[in-house]
Amino acid sequence: MPLLRSLLLASTFAVAPLSVVSASNPVLKIDPARTGAPIHPFIYGQFIEHLGRCIYGGIWAEMLEDRKFYFPVTPDYAPYKSLTDTAYPVVGASPWQIIGAPDGVRMVKENAFVGEHSPLLRAGAGLRQRDLGVVAGRGYTGYLWLRAPGAKPAAVDVTLVWGEGAGDRATVRVTAAPGDFAKQPFAFTAGASTDHAQLEVRATDADVLLGTLSLMPADNVHGLRRDTLALLKQLHGSIYRWPGGNFVSGYDWRDGIGDRDRRPPRKNPAWTGVEHNDFGTDEFIAFCREIDAEPMIAANTGFGDAHSAAQWVEYCNRDASTLAGGWRAQNGHPAPYGVRYWCVGNEMFGPWQLGFMQLSHYTIKHNLVAEAMWKVDPSLQLAAVGDLETINAKNDPEQAKSGHTWSHGMLLACADHMNVISEHFYEGRLPWTKNGRGELAAEVVKLKHTIRRKADGHRALQASLPNLSGRFIPISMDEWNYWHRDYVYGELGCVYDQADALGVAMGLHEYFRQSDVIHLAFYAQTVNVIGAIKTSRTAAEMETTGLVLSLYRAHFGSVPLKLEGDFGALDVAAALTADGRTLTVAVVNPTAAAVALPLALAGHRPAAAATRWTIAAPDEFAHNAPGRPRAVDIVAQPGIDATQPLAVPAFGVALFSIPLK
Repeated sequence: MPLLRSLLLASTFAVAPLSVVSASNPVLKIDPARTGAPIHPFIYGQFIEHLGRCIYGGIWAEMLEDRKFYFPVTPDYAPYKSLTDTAYPVVGASPWQIIGAPDGVRMVKENAFVGEHSPLLRAGAGLRQRDLGVVAGRGYTGYLWLRAPGAKPAAVDVTLVWGEGAGDRATVRVTAAPGDFAKQPFAFTAGASTDHAQLEVRATDADVLLGTLSLMPADNVHGLRRDTLALLKQLHGSIYRWPGGNFVSGYDWRDGIGDRDRRPPRKNPAWTGVEHNDFGTDEFIAFCREIDAEPMIAANTGFGDAHSAAQWVEYCNRDASTLAGGWRAQNGHPAPYGVRYWCVGNEMFGPWQLGFMQLSHYTIKHNLVAEAMWKVDPSLQLAAVGDLETINAKNDPEQAKSGHTWSHGMLLACADHMNVISEHFYEGRLPWTKNGRGELAAEVVKLKHTIRRKADGHRALQASLPNLSGRFIPISMDEWNYWHRDYVYGELGCVYDQADALGVAMGLHEYFRQSDVIHLAFYAQTVNVIGAIKTSRTAAEMETTGLVLSLYRAHFGSVPLKLEGDFGALDVAAALTADGRTLTVAVVNPTAAAVALPLALAGHRPAAAATRWTIAAPDEFAHNAPGRPRAVDIVAQPGIDATQPLAVPAFGVALFSIPLK
C-alpha cells in the first residue's frame, strides 16, 4: 500500500466546509529571520525493545515459537489458539505438540544442541506447531539441525500443512546422519492463505535428535520481515535505541553473539515469554544499516557491571587485536562498528527495574560504568538515567531526606560522567465514547505539555546547580508516547487512532520549540506493543501515529521559527530548510471544522507553488490495521497557492512546503 496517495484517490469521507480563523487571529505572521536553535536530527529517533512482538513476531522474520525448546515438550499440550492467547508464555507450556504416541518425544539433557535439552523423536513420532500464517503462492524456507543417535542414518519428514484436505500439504524428506548434528534445509510454497498452518516434523524409520529448527518467509531480508522493513524505511527514524528498556537490566549481551542457532534461549528477564537471542548485537547493527539509522545501545547497569559494559563497547568499537573485537571478527565482522551513542542503564530510579538501588549508590555505579566505557572508547556519547519527578520516599529514605529528584541527584554527582541526561514519559488517554467527544481537546495536548514541563524543569534545575558552572546538559527523551491500555503478551498492542496522531504531531511541534535543550527523542515503541507499526502474521501496516512521524521526518524543515499569536485549538509550527530556501508550516487541527489560516511573510513571498500534505480522517476514532484497506493515509497535493489562506482539514494535520523568494 503506497504511503502517499494522490488527492483524487484519497478522500473517502465528506470534506467539512472551511472556517477562516481570521476572526480571532487575522494572519499567521512568520518572520524567517526569527530562528531558533536547529532541530537535532536525533529528535526523530525510535526505540525497539525485546518486549512482546516488537522484535520477534514484528521485526524478525522467524515464524516458529520456542524454536530452541526452552520449554520441555510434554504430552500436556495446551493449544496456542491465536496471537491473543496468552497460555503458552504465561504458564510456561511449550507451543510444540507431540505427534503419535504420548511418549514418542523425550527431552534429552546429555550433549544438548543448545540450551538445557534437545527433543529425541522416536520412530513414528514427531512434533507439530500450529497457527502459522502463510500466504498462497509465497515461498517459505527453513532448516533443522538433526542427529541420528544410532549407527545408521534416519529419515525425517518435514511437512507444511495449510488445510484440512489430503492435498493441502507438502512434505520434504531429509536425512539425519550419525555423529554430530548437521543442518538440513527445506523449502515450501504455500497452497493457500491461512493463519492456521502447521509445521510437522516426524521421524519415520528410526529415532532422531532434533537440535533446533527455523522457518521464515523466503523473501526475508537477512532475517528481517520484508513487509515490516518496507514500513520502517518509510518511517525515516534517524537513530534507534536498543535493546531496552527494562529488558536490558537483565540482559547479557554475550548471549546474543556467535552462531545464532547455538545462542542460548532464556526467559525474558523483564517481561513474559522466551528470549531466543536470535536478534543480538550483530543483527541490530545490520538492521540499522539496512534502514540507514544510527545505532544507540543501552548498557546493563541493573544486574550488569562495568566490566561487561566496557567489553560490549570493545566488541562494537575496537579492532580484532582486542579480546572482544576478536570475537566480533570471528563472527564475520572484522571492521569495528563504531557505535558512538550509548545509554548508561535504563530507568534505574524505579523499583520495578532489575538491580534497582538507592540514588546515592547508583551514582557511584554510573560513574564506574561510564569511566570503564570511556576507557575503551573516549569518543562515546553517554546518556545518563534521569527522571525529573521521581523521589523514592518509600524505597530510598536518604533520597527523600535530601529532597532531590533522580535527575537532580545525577546532575550533582555524575555531571562530568555524561553527555546528555535522559527523561522518559508516557501519557494515558482520558475516557470518552463516540457519543461524547468533549475530552478530545484535553487528549491531544498531553504530550506537548509534558515535553514543555520536562524542558522548563531542566532549565530551572540546571541553572540552579553551581557545579555545572553555566553548562547545560541536553535532554535525551529516551521514551515518549501515549500508552492508554494494558499490554498482554501475544497481543499486537495499543491501537492508535486519529486523536493519537494529532497529539503526536503536537508533541513534535513542542520538540521543535524546545530544540535548544532537547537534542534526542525516541518514539516508543516501533513495532507492535505501543509501536508506530503493527503486524499480523502475514501483513504489516502503519499506525496513524507512524504516518505523522513519517511525514514530518521527510518534509519538515530543520531551522525552527519563533511564532507569536493565539491560534485557539490549533497548534502551529514553522521551520526553514537547512538552505533557507523553503519554508515549511505545519498545522494540527483537532476540531470538527476545516479551517483556513491566512499567512503573512515578513520580507519574503512565495517563489513558486507550494505542496501540501495532509493526514485527515472523518473523526478522531479512525485507525489503520494490518491486512485491511488503509483508513487514514498521507495525501500529497502539489500546486497550492500559498498567497491564499492555508487550508487544514477537520481532525487533521497539514504540512506545507513553500519555496521562498
